[in-house]
Amino acid sequence: MKKKQFTELVEDGSLTVPNILLRNYADLGLSEKEFVLLLHVHSHIQKGNAFPTPTELSDHMTITTAECVKLLRSLVQRGFLTIEEFEQNGMIYEKYSLKQLWEKLYDVVVMDQDQEKVEKENQLYTIFEQEFGRPLSPIECETLAFWIDQDHHDPDIIISALREAVISGKLNFRYIDRILFEWKKNGIKTIEQAKKHSQKFHEFNQKQKQSTQGEQEYKRKVPFYNWLEN
Repeated sequence: MKKKQFTELVEDGSLTVPNILLRNYADLGLSEKEFVLLLHVHSHIQKGNAFPTPTELSDHMTITTAECVKLLRSLVQRGFLTIEEFEQNGMIYEKYSLKQLWEKLYDVVVMDQDQEKVEKENQLYTIFEQEFGRPLSPIECETLAFWIDQDHHDPDIIISALREAVISGKLNFRYIDRILFEWKKNGIKTIEQAKKHSQKFHEFNQKQKQSTQGEQEYKRKVPFYNWLEN
């Protein structure tokens, strides 16, 4: 192969594979062969060949044309690949569509996120009980649920507010609620923002405390003299 031919091949284009698909194709129930076949279909579509033949697809894989036909049929039956019709210049043509693949991928990702959210919330209750050293009361459980469902606080932010209450020596739900209210009012949504806000708060309190102590130390102690007795 000459350098010019190699350059032409490189400039033929590249296929962008979504990382989210790369991480989740097994969870979708796709085998490695099916995954690579779908990538080849995706590549042909991007290049303007919306309905590649099984031979065109298998030529760049380690499967025969007959096996490619079998895999394509299976992908269509299972809803990963659809064949659509479209009209062009008065002629009816067919094309592959990966729309259902992306929809299935979306469902898997959302399901994983929901599961992760449930696990985080369960962990949240456990952490609170560990810090309080007792099971939470029904009202306290309702308060936690309210912070999550109504106030839409992230569990990590709630845990940060709990830590802040522990540091301040005010371990009660009312104080934690005040912290969360203050953070929300100031647009604090991340742990890093919460840390910076708490640091400024403690530095301010420390300065106020030192200032008050200085004023008390500076006060002159004048002997009391009762003028009414003279």
